[in-house]
Amino acid sequence: MVSFYPSQLSSRNASAFTRFVRWSSRAAGSPYAFAAAVSVVALWIITGPVFGFSDTWQLVINTGTTIVTFLMVFAIQASQNRDSEAIQVKLDELIRSIEGARNTLLDLEELEEVEIERLRKKYRELAAHARDVGAAGSPPAPT
Repeated sequence: MVSFYPSQLSSRNASAFTRFVRWSSRAAGSPYAFAAAVSVVALWIITGPVFGFSDTWQLVINTGTTIVTFLMVFAIQASQNRDSEAIQVKLDELIRSIEGARNTLLDLEELEEVEIERLRKKYRELAAHARDVGAAGSPPAPT
């Protein structure tokens, strides 16, 4: 069994990029970030008449939003990748630790789409069968 000491899993050991991605993901999703974005857009709209709604005035907001969007795509993707991998490890541990579970489902995310679809179909059939058997002799499941 692998054991981890709390210091091995702390954010102090994370790379600078991982720490930045965590921080930026949390910051971008906060109400303060939303308020800041609304304020920037409002300020831009208010300054429109001052600059005569010029091409430069429009270019400022277009360039700013493009840069922020471009950078946030990578930060969000990195955060999602890390979260997905962590969830997969947790699910793998649950499958591994439950007696009677199919260990062949470990690392399922590494299979090709065709193989995953084949397994998905098999589990749909198992679920339909379980519902049919349940409907025939057991009390209804809570809703």
